[in-house]
Amino acid sequence: MDTDKHGFAGVKSKLRAEIRAALKNLPPEKRVAASAKTCGLLRKQPFWRSAAMILFFAPLPGEIDVWPLLEEMLAAGKSVALPRFDSARQRYVARRVQNPRSEIVTGRFGIHEPAAGCPEMPLADLDLALVPGVAFDLRGYRLGRGHGFYDRLLADFAGKKTGIAFDEQVVDAIPAEKQDVRMDFILTPTRCVKCET
Repeated sequence: MDTDKHGFAGVKSKLRAEIRAALKNLPPEKRVAASAKTCGLLRKQPFWRSAAMILFFAPLPGEIDVWPLLEEMLAAGKSVALPRFDSARQRYVARRVQNPRSEIVTGRFGIHEPAAGCPEMPLADLDLALVPGVAFDLRGYRLGRGHGFYDRLLADFAGKKTGIAFDEQVVDAIPAEKQDVRMDFILTPTRCVKCET
């Protein structure tokens, strides 16, 4: 998409508003059912089954709820991490969580994250990252909330990156910039798509 910086911002802002409006119309029972279907589909994926260390996200009310899988992975003896905002570095880092009931706090942006005492996990140790977003396209591009935190977090991540979304969040094309990190897979309640290269 050939557009200047101001054009990118305008297109992205408009797309965010459209997707958020569509998600507001999703009834609560549909959100619950969609989250359960997404978790079920994810469990079947080879990249999920082979992953020993997984970066999760703490879902906001408008996002697919993957939290049950975090509990399952811990029960299965796998390692899980969540992003925690590091004020000194002004970026998110991955921190290991072993007991979500005692190690999760509400972070700076109102998002649940690991407590300060949870150890940082090098991204090189992680096999898979589950990534939220406002929207995704099937090339693997992601529209975030506009702050670039996930792009910075995942810039050097070599494992599989999987965008997790409602079907309503998958769009034809997202305007991409150089620093935008591409997903390897997009997973919704109805499909898992390996992104085009």
